[in-house]
Amino acid sequence: MRILDIVVAGIWIAFSVFWIAASVTTKATQTRSASSVGVRIVIIVVFVGLIHGGIFKGHSTTIDNPFLQGFGVALFLLGIGLAVWARFYLGRNWGTPMSLKVDPELVTTGPYRYVRHPIYSGILLAMIGTTLAISLYWIAAVVLFGAYFIYSARVEERNMERLFPDAYPAYKRSTKMLIPFIL
Repeated sequence: MRILDIVVAGIWIAFSVFWIAASVTTKATQTRSASSVGVRIVIIVVFVGLIHGGIFKGHSTTIDNPFLQGFGVALFLLGIGLAVWARFYLGRNWGTPMSLKVDPELVTTGPYRYVRHPIYSGILLAMIGTTLAISLYWIAAVVLFGAYFIYSARVEERNMERLFPDAYPAYKRSTKMLIPFIL
């Protein structure tokens, strides 16, 4: 295992620990989407199945181009930074995907000024960076989690439109879902 692999894995682990620890201070959850847990389990099972089944069998999955690795590390760090920045802005309003909080607030500042789902954007950017820096295996995670995040974002947006019928439609028109100025 290369040092770069260990460093990136260590940052992913630290990010995960931070994420779990930060969830302790959130507002009470009013409702959770039962399907969100099932969808996450399916994604993990499919990802493990693809990797175990040899989706890349006979092909090198390690990136050996120093330029791509450096670019990948930069994207990875930007993605992690974006997700953490967005998590701080959400504060106690953060919840697992597709959950509803008691006394929710509409956050439209910080990274939410540019995209409606910057946590999803940041995690996907970090996964793309990991793909370029470490291994092509991560492309399967990018595709699977990308589909899951788009699905979650659409469910969450329907909830926000119901909770904030006056403010959310205007906010939605003024921002993009995941990529500023594009998508």
